[in-house]
Amino acid sequence: MQDVIAHPDGIYAVDSGYGRRQLAAIHLIVHQGRVAIVDTGCNGSVPRVLTALASLGVVPDAVDWVILTHVHLDHAGGAGSLLCALPRARLLVHPRGIRHMADPSRLWEGTAAVYGAEHAFELYGRLVPVPRERIVAATDNLEIDLAGRRLRVLDTPGHARHHICIWDESARAFFTGDTFGLSYREFDVDGRAFIMPTTTPTQFDPAAMHASIDRMMCYRPEALYLTHFSRVTEVERLEADMHRLIETFVAVARAARGEGVARHVEIIAGLEQVVREEAARQGWALGEEDSVALMRMDLELNAQGLGVWLDSLRVPEPETV
Repeated sequence: MQDVIAHPDGIYAVDSGYGRRQLAAIHLIVHQGRVAIVDTGCNGSVPRVLTALASLGVVPDAVDWVILTHVHLDHAGGAGSLLCALPRARLLVHPRGIRHMADPSRLWEGTAAVYGAEHAFELYGRLVPVPRERIVAATDNLEIDLAGRRLRVLDTPGHARHHICIWDESARAFFTGDTFGLSYREFDVDGRAFIMPTTTPTQFDPAAMHASIDRMMCYRPEALYLTHFSRVTEVERLEADMHRLIETFVAVARAARGEGVARHVEIIAGLEQVVREEAARQGWALGEEDSVALMRMDLELNAQGLGVWLDSLRVPEPETV
């Protein structure tokens, strides 16, 4: 199947079909005939997951776990629909995300506020609630068993307060969601990947993101599986770039003047310049302006998140998820 990429250690990346090709991955961990799915994409991704399972000779009853790194809808919007097709699977989600999976109405309201209600429905469709009895709280250091393969939960805030990463001891790898940023394959040169933080609304916290990355690196992972987009290695180099670029993003935000739209436009302009500089510094396969164009949506959302973070330094942010 064209949209399924086989990686080492029984790990497969399924293109979720969200946005463009190889924008968002859903990962399957297949071990001894049993399966865990990490992130679900949106409702439109569900047929892709089921087709991928069938292509691997896996029946729906063989899926034991559906794991959400966090409840942003490009990662979790299809969870309810997917669980309907997987009768034995349980949903593993951060404790802060449980209520939003059981009753996604507030999650939908927050997403509609970012994208607009009409566009949000085009992207994600109708959110299906997950029965609470099928939800397991992904508490820090919880270990789950996949036919003898241990998967450990790490609470990893920074991108969101309801974010977890999954340590796969057998693969010596993390499934990082958005905590370790994004890395698009269009920019690779001879297999050399880049990394870029993602600071989307509304809970970006640079200190927490630094700490979460440091905690993951204590495990000395050999690979990272990012939702955007899948497997990267050369972990130490990418770690250094992540720390550096988090601080660069923060500096761009702090340098912006004015309020509202004027500040937002200035932050976007600063982030675009960061992309140009990184493209030149690392020799990305796409040129500077093509790189900016490809990342347009990410830069818009990152600028929004940085603006919310700046505002939170002045006024305490209300508790959400």
